[in-house]
Amino acid sequence: MSRVLVTGATGYIGGRLVPELLAAGYDVRVLARHPDRLADRPWRSRIEVVEGDAVDSAVLAKALDGVDVAYYLIHALGTGRRFEELDRRTALAFGAAAREAAVGRIVYLGGLHPDNQELSPHLGSRREVGEILLASGVPTTVLQAAVILGSGSASFEMLRYLTERLPVMVTPRWLDTRIQPIAVRDVLRYLVESARMPAAVSRPFDIGGPDVLTYREMMQRYAEVAGLQRRRIVALPLLTPRLSSHWVGLVTPVPSGIAKPLVDSLVHEVVCKDSDIDQYVEPAEIGFDRAVQLALQKIQDLDVSTSWASASTPGAPSDPLPGDPDWSGGSLYVDERESVVATTPERLWQIIEGIGGRRGWYSWRLGWWTRGVLDRVVGGPGLRRGRRHPDTLSVGDPLDWWRVETLERGHLLRLRAEMRLPGEAWLELHCGTDSAGRTLFRQRALFHPRGLPGELYWAAIRPFHDVVFGGMQRNIAHAAEAPKEQP
Repeated sequence: MSRVLVTGATGYIGGRLVPELLAAGYDVRVLARHPDRLADRPWRSRIEVVEGDAVDSAVLAKALDGVDVAYYLIHALGTGRRFEELDRRTALAFGAAAREAAVGRIVYLGGLHPDNQELSPHLGSRREVGEILLASGVPTTVLQAAVILGSGSASFEMLRYLTERLPVMVTPRWLDTRIQPIAVRDVLRYLVESARMPAAVSRPFDIGGPDVLTYREMMQRYAEVAGLQRRRIVALPLLTPRLSSHWVGLVTPVPSGIAKPLVDSLVHEVVCKDSDIDQYVEPAEIGFDRAVQLALQKIQDLDVSTSWASASTPGAPSDPLPGDPDWSGGSLYVDERESVVATTPERLWQIIEGIGGRRGWYSWRLGWWTRGVLDRVVGGPGLRRGRRHPDTLSVGDPLDWWRVETLERGHLLRLRAEMRLPGEAWLELHCGTDSAGRTLFRQRALFHPRGLPGELYWAAIRPFHDVVFGGMQRNIAHAAEAPKEQP
């Protein structure tokens, strides 16, 4: 049994690759900064986890020790203006550590790009990372893919929401650029099979599905598969990629910070230049229409195992909750409410764990909607990320503009805000019993301001807390006390 290391296992591709490798008979080790986000994965007990960052030499040495094949699925998409430097530094550290550990092969999933053209920063960084790993001295397979079609992928969600929400649209010129999309199932198969390539093979390979389409054609084909009317699309040459990314950010769940690199990449024609990988792996067989059918079926069946939002929102805070031993101190504002609820703790918890998404936040709908729109305008996630599953949560799940930070099922749900704020915010929903055995519902909103803007922000929103958080406290209690609807 060969041992493989998977980086990026909490992300979209990595989270789907691990079970495929296990099914293929590999001994899987995972490098993760937040291992708690893997706790609810059905394969968690079958893997080894090393906690740490991929730029830490000691962590890398431990993670790569005894590894035959290392999957590099790390990228800094949307992490800010210096994402190229971060990508470069991480790839250099990983390549050097893999060489030192005598790893047999590195497998990297990069981006399909044209030759002899000035690339977008996103595609340019993907190409550079591939070159760094190829120059590491370790045999490396670089798989270069364009649009990946699968439930939960950022590219698919962008296509899905643009097509479903805009039956008539004015669009940018990049809608007529040719693209060779590929189904996520084929991507995973290429990744797994790449582990078995001969040691002498060290090079990039273009991978794509059997169809070459423009984005306009992809939208029309999606509409047909989804049973929608044909879309009316008018191209507008003056709509720049930057303006397009803001437009995508407002219409789809993908925030502009992630939409911009994706849109920048769509300016280029991304079609496979060769099929050399066919010597080692069977060609992709899933066409565009079938890939869309499979993705929509997964969404309908509530079986979306990973999504683009599995990774943290760019710029989201990661400091510990105030009160933890290593908290650095400073101002901390708390809005705390508690009430006795005439129901069982199990019923109250069911309402708590089902909060957000289509069910909303049990309080001032207009206020939440307005705040969500404002967050989207400034590049935050807003409320459109929704939930991965309507009834259950896991640590690390996105939940509208929140992220599940702590989940003690039946007792505590702690959410960390990933909206754009002059500070850091948390929301805690706690279910328990008092000394008399009655069901107790406790709610805490916490805010750690960042400088004067943070102080002014708290002062501005404080008068609305009784409407927002008080309403939430009362309405969650009422929902838990109401008779449970029969399916």
